[in-house]
Amino acid sequence: MRLLPVNYSTLKLVPSTYTLTKLPRVCNFATMATDTSKYKFNHSMLRVKDPKESVKFYEFLGMKQIRKLEFPENKFDLYFLAYDDANSASTGNHWSDREGVVELTHNYGTENDSSFKVANGNSEPGKGFGHLCVSVDNIQAACQRLEDAGYKFQKKLTDGRMRSIAFALDPDSYWVEIIGQKSVDQTEGIKETDTGTYRMNHTMIRVKDHEASLRFYQDVMGMTLMRTSENESAGFNLYFLGYGSVPSDAKTAHKEGLLELTWNYGTEKDANFKYHNGNDEPQGFGHIAVSVDDLDRACERFESKGVNWKKRLTDGRMKNVAFVLDPDGYWIEVMPLRFV
Repeated sequence: MRLLPVNYSTLKLVPSTYTLTKLPRVCNFATMATDTSKYKFNHSMLRVKDPKESVKFYEFLGMKQIRKLEFPENKFDLYFLAYDDANSASTGNHWSDREGVVELTHNYGTENDSSFKVANGNSEPGKGFGHLCVSVDNIQAACQRLEDAGYKFQKKLTDGRMRSIAFALDPDSYWVEIIGQKSVDQTEGIKETDTGTYRMNHTMIRVKDHEASLRFYQDVMGMTLMRTSENESAGFNLYFLGYGSVPSDAKTAHKEGLLELTWNYGTEKDANFKYHNGNDEPQGFGHIAVSVDDLDRACERFESKGVNWKKRLTDGRMKNVAFVLDPDGYWIEVMPLRFV
């Protein structure tokens, strides 16, 4: 069975109070009442085969289902999960007014198709999206808890030379990186872990041209570069961007809603090189989403920046979301902070 794409032109949601005025040919920045410092990296969308198994996995990681949207006429449902405990970063916030949300998209019938499989983004064909990342209090105990529950790993803490990170596999074999909020030396020997302290730290995508992508996410999307990890001997760099202030200690493990860009040296020089956006076949990862303070004004600003659109506000019947394309063709959903 082929995984059907989400047809955004046919979704039927409660109409938003936002309306789009006709865009002028030349936009005046002084009149644009949108503040990028109020934007939030709201969610990352993954297509899943069996929602029961996927929700169970992310709930085992401590997330809670904070929203579900059902579209039986279009034969798909959306599940939104996030950390929502007393010590969580966005406890009690409206589902669209927070960061670190995971959206699971289920197209009806895939759970009964033994041959169905999503592309996890880490092998060809379909390489592009890399992983989600959860930061935990005591990494050894957190990994042991996952292993005891029967979940598999792409990389255990003891594998390879990097003994401070692990990669668990969700039911669809998407990679979920596990990192510690403290050093592994500090947590060695601790046997307990509290999922109420966990954070949905970041989403990783691979990019062809790091300079083009950094310009786009900073200048167009309004993100801030929080941290850079250069790995010259291995031939790649990592760039962590997000909204909000840069930590004074340059440590980002306690934050939510970061975007990690992975750049492998030399890809920018290959005219034929291209990463997979997750929405062409084979499908898997779908998009990231940014919540904005004023949807109309934000889209006017994006228009003035010369973005490429996958879906404008005026396209289709859904007038409360738009989709921008980044330099690699990844989809970025633009939605209001108070989505209804």
